[in-house]
Amino acid sequence: MALNARAKKKGNEYLLFDVLYEDGSQTSNRKVPAVEIEGSNEDDAAKAFIEAQDRKIAEASGNPRGPVKAVIRAGR
Repeated sequence: MALNARAKKKGNEYLLFDVLYEDGSQTSNRKVPAVEIEGSNEDDAAKAFIEAQDRKIAEASGNPRGPVKAVIRAGR
């Protein structure tokens, strides 16, 4: 049986979210691994993942990001 060249590999699937920050700034299409939000509230789980990702970026760059106000699934 041949594998379909376009078949998606499990574990490499992402959901995209738009992020609104309390200072009014916005980022679009932030990738969140689908496995990070399985079986839970999508927006809350995505917000927690993105906040953790922002903390890592801030530590590396020395440039902290403001608090996340909301996340919205892109394309909804």
